[in-house]
Amino acid sequence: MDMKKLSGTQKLTVSGVVMALYIVVMYLTQSFAFGQYQVRIATAIYACAYLFPFLVLPLGLSNLLANMLMGGLGFFDIVGGGAVGVLTALCCALLGKKKASPWWTALPITLIPALGVSLWLSGLLGVPYWTLAASLLVGQAICGGVGALLVKALKKAWRMEA
Repeated sequence: MDMKKLSGTQKLTVSGVVMALYIVVMYLTQSFAFGQYQVRIATAIYACAYLFPFLVLPLGLSNLLANMLMGGLGFFDIVGGGAVGVLTALCCALLGKKKASPWWTALPITLIPALGVSLWLSGLLGVPYWTLAASLLVGQAICGGVGALLVKALKKAWRMEA
C-alpha cells in the first residue's frame, strides 16, 4: 500500500488507530508521565504528523482526551493540552512538508509541550515557571528523541522517500 495516497476512509482509520495508541501508551505510562520529570512518551507519536499531516487534529484531540481521562488538573490542562498537541503536531507536519531531517521533529516535541504546558501548570501548582519548564524539558527531550527515531523507522519500514 502506498502510504502517501490514502483514501478518506483509510485516513480516518489510521487516525482512530493512532488516537487509540496514544491513549493506551498514556495509560500504560501514566506513573511517570505526570510526575516532576514528565516523560510523556506518548508525545513522541506527534512525530507521525511529519509523515502524515492529516494526524495533526487527531493527535491534539488525543492529548485532550488523555488529560481529561488521566490528568485531573481541570479545564486549562485539558484544553491547553489539546492546543499544545495540535501545535506540536502541526510543527512536525510542517517539517515533513519542508522535507527537513526527521531529527528536527525532536525540537517541537521537546520545546512546545515543556514551555507551553508550564504556562498554566506553574499557576495551578504554584511552582515558578522556569523551574517547572526546566523539569519538563528534561522529560520531553527523551520524547523528542524517541519521536525522531519513530519517524526514521516508519520511513524505512514503508520505504518512503527521504
